[in-house]
Amino acid sequence: MLKSLSIIALAGALAISAGYADQNSAKVVIAVQKTGPVNGKQMYTSYCAPCHGMDGRGNGPVAPALKQKPADLTAIAKNNGGKYPSSHIATVLEYGTELPAHGTAQMPVWGPVFGRMDQQHPDQRLLRISNLSQYLRSIQTK
Repeated sequence: MLKSLSIIALAGALAISAGYADQNSAKVVIAVQKTGPVNGKQMYTSYCAPCHGMDGRGNGPVAPALKQKPADLTAIAKNNGGKYPSSHIATVLEYGTELPAHGTAQMPVWGPVFGRMDQQHPDQRLLRISNLSQYLRSIQTK
């Protein structure tokens, strides 16, 4: 039962990722594999690095196919007066934002995806968002 739910969740995540990745009439598919909710770096590598790059600077392998270059995630604190905006980042991950890159198909809003992944444990959605946000905090440039 749990295995079939995992397969259904993974298939749904892949379908959502494919829909979000369609940018320039060419189909860009990002294969997303479910990760554990406690490892922010692993989640970043699976969910964010295809667009933002392994180093977080917006140079992932999918970036050239996007209409707008992905944000440099290492400069979040620098662009916010030297303070990392934890609650804002968690909100963007969960709900998106009004910025064009985050309010359209440019960036998947991960909260619903995480919620579908963890239907058996809804509290893990927030755990995932928190741990992913903490990983982003760890890659900030000084």
